[in-house]
Amino acid sequence: MILILDCGSSKVPYIEQCVDEVCDFVTKPILEHTQEDIDGAQGIIISGAPILVTEQNIDHYLERLAWIKNTNKPVLGICFGHQLIGMLHGAIASRIREDRDWQTIEFLIDDPLISKLPQEVEMMEDHCEAISIPADFELLAVSDACVNEGMKHKTKSIYGVQFHPEVSGNMGSVFIGNFVTICLGL
Repeated sequence: MILILDCGSSKVPYIEQCVDEVCDFVTKPILEHTQEDIDGAQGIIISGAPILVTEQNIDHYLERLAWIKNTNKPVLGICFGHQLIGMLHGAIASRIREDRDWQTIEFLIDDPLISKLPQEVEMMEDHCEAISIPADFELLAVSDACVNEGMKHKTKSIYGVQFHPEVSGNMGSVFIGNFVTICLGL
């Protein structure tokens, strides 16, 4: 079972649809999930949000996600979720040029998360912020619009992506399916 933490994105139903193709899931509002929810999940996906981390106090989100620093469960943060994971580990957020269109994403390292995907793939963007790469992470993907399009923890299956695979067609579905496969240990 995959736990989807809903941060208020209108794209959450698309995440649910991608996960549902592979396994069961439960969706919880990010500020309402419990330790039991985390313990019962084989992996966690944190959605995007209609929130700018550079303009709002996000401390309550960071406090609710502090468990990520100690978990051994696979975690995938998408957009806002990516930014929260990074900021929990010391990343700095900044404003960048708004990008709400398709972008060519280049994957830099070989990883099970990008299995069955080409080295370059078109994914949908929907952001105007980016984060630096935290010390415990390595750069997974870049684009012309954003340096940190994707990152991976150096020793754990914790990932963050700035792009939105859930609304990126078949390639995005493969990407999320790969994450679920990691979670299920297949």
